[in-house]
Amino acid sequence: MTLQSVARRYAGALFDVTKKNGSIDAAFAGLQSLASLVAQSAELQKVFGSPAVPAAKKRVLAETVATQLGVSPEVARLLGVMGDRDRLSLIASVASAFETRVMQERNILQAQVTTAVPLSSERSAALAAALGRSTGGTVKIDARVDPAIIGGVIARVGSTVFDGSVTRQLEIMKTQLINAQNK
Repeated sequence: MTLQSVARRYAGALFDVTKKNGSIDAAFAGLQSLASLVAQSAELQKVFGSPAVPAAKKRVLAETVATQLGVSPEVARLLGVMGDRDRLSLIASVASAFETRVMQERNILQAQVTTAVPLSSERSAALAAALGRSTGGTVKIDARVDPAIIGGVIARVGSTVFDGSVTRQLEIMKTQLINAQNK
């Protein structure tokens, strides 16, 4: 079993418990703040990832940090289980997998959007609404800028790509002209 699948299992277990208890939002916030703290602290990453540090000490450290952050009881229990199994180095992966699970539950889709210039908040909201209508869900946009596309938008939602870039339109026109010329 890969570490990613282990992280998904922990996230799935946390999701099932918090859904039953109605505390998904609290668990999500706590897990995200914990993952953010670990990502910003080289010392915590080193301790959680080190085989030289006993699992019991890692668990105590994780519980202390969780108490200081005020995470939900479900997240605290998850940390205890992960600490017992020496899996605290997977905090970031568990948080990411939990976010994915929450987004699936709420029918929120992640869209990677590439534009030639930065999108204004109004255009971003309009694009998210249009993509939402096309996909049947709520769309959250992760925007990037790439001047190489000249203009327009390339949006990837899951495995679906909407390519409305000027570069793509020029490629289509070129192909059509070549095909017309060869007839």
